[in-house]
Amino acid sequence: MIGAGDTTHKPLAERMRPQQLDGFAGQKHLLGKGKMLWRLLEENTLPSLLLWGPPGTGKTTLARILARSTGADFIFFSAVLAGVKEIRQIIEEARQNLAVGSSTILFVDEIHRFNKSQQDAFLPHVESGLITLIGATTENPSFQIVAPLLSRCRVLTLDPLEPSDLRLIFDRALHDEKNGLATLHLQFDDQAIDHLIAMADGDGRRLLNSMEITTSLACETNGVRLITLDIVKDAFQRNSLRYDAGGEEHYNLISALHKSLRDSDPDGSLYWLGRMLKSGEDPLYIARRLIRFASEDIGNADPQALTLTINARQTYHMLGSPEGELALAQAAIYLATAPKSNATYAAYKKVMKDIEQTGSLPVPLHIRNAPTRLMRELGYGKGYKYAHDAANALVEQDHMPDALHGSRYYEPTNRGHETIIKDRLTKWRKILAQQNAQPADKVANKK
Repeated sequence: MIGAGDTTHKPLAERMRPQQLDGFAGQKHLLGKGKMLWRLLEENTLPSLLLWGPPGTGKTTLARILARSTGADFIFFSAVLAGVKEIRQIIEEARQNLAVGSSTILFVDEIHRFNKSQQDAFLPHVESGLITLIGATTENPSFQIVAPLLSRCRVLTLDPLEPSDLRLIFDRALHDEKNGLATLHLQFDDQAIDHLIAMADGDGRRLLNSMEITTSLACETNGVRLITLDIVKDAFQRNSLRYDAGGEEHYNLISALHKSLRDSDPDGSLYWLGRMLKSGEDPLYIARRLIRFASEDIGNADPQALTLTINARQTYHMLGSPEGELALAQAAIYLATAPKSNATYAAYKKVMKDIEQTGSLPVPLHIRNAPTRLMRELGYGKGYKYAHDAANALVEQDHMPDALHGSRYYEPTNRGHETIIKDRLTKWRKILAQQNAQPADKVANKK
């Protein structure tokens, strides 16, 4: 069992870690009366759990409190620092605990960093009940935890802390004489407190770390060390937003940007673009997504959209940050306010589905190239009608394999430039239908 250890030089966030549930801030959807964890603790039963949430929301603290409330032996295990060898040692320790009638809770921090074989090593011991596993992860368990282990654990989602939760943590740390900052006689003005809470962005650990950093910059007057908004801003030149460029928040933000663009909301689009850039996302990744959007959700309703987004990417590549970010903003506004059509995307999906189902259908002979005598003798190019020699440059001939005769994929909308395309196709089809109703004219074949 890992003990508490010496607290002399521990950071404020560690010193202020609650030991009981009544000192835990936030997560009322799990811990409120009648909620899941409340019921489990009332019944004194604790299944294996996966605690999923952003940093600083109380995952480790909650695991320790749960272990203490059940009287189990608590073993802290970091997926960053240990591997399968250490897992075997812990399992042996759990067996020894069981022999003397004690249960074991194994807490695995950042469990998503374990590979498949390491995660599989827990399975038989979780299944047998030798250990109760509590894993903590900032990543979506659906993607990062192997299915057999995921099915044996309950997933509890921890939310970012509310401003009221953060204010409670702030007040406790400021006035706690044993573990907090009370002996330093600090006084924060209201604007400084509001700024610290906003800067914490739902992360309790970040709030406490920020409080600790600002103490060294306090101005002392009449025995009181005052911390103002200016002092806080000087200490933290830039607010680091919660973000993981390869994880759940990454996909949440790009989804929000994409849907804001699709719904023709330039304000929402600009906001989510700004959030991604401010959080450290690669601007060229965003540019690539804008280019994809131009084809997928606008297409031929505004063909200029694709050109503009490609130019925006080139502009950013040439200028870099921050100047090049304006080109991405311009592109986002253009895409949001452009007419929308997914007709190209839908047509391409239909084509790929037919190809998947029908395989390598042969090219009709009349539209095959015939560069050799043998190919001409085999009928390649026979009967091909050369459009430029026909009235209106229109000819009636099938370009699809026989098995897909008459298939239509592209159905333009009545939005933007696609209105012109739709009218044009309708006119052409009407002309061809009239030609088919009359005796066939001689159309020169060009081979």
